[in-house]
Amino acid sequence: MTAQTDTTGPVTTVYKVSGMSCGHCEGAVSGEISQISGVSSVTAVASTGEVTVVSATPLDDDAVRAAVDEAGFELAGKA
Repeated sequence: MTAQTDTTGPVTTVYKVSGMSCGHCEGAVSGEISQISGVSSVTAVASTGEVTVVSATPLDDDAVRAAVDEAGFELAGKA
């Protein structure tokens, strides 16, 4: 038997995104961020402007910003 030495798990990060106002906005942001390598889950909530991202490793902020920009919104930072 081999022992598992990697005990790190998924990383959850909450971002603030400005400009989301509806379910379509949530879908656009989620769709773009989910294309980033290593992302396993994205939940966007327009009413709070928060986007929760679960990934295998910490994400590069520039990659997240580019994805949010591609969706037509602005990354305000981490919550």
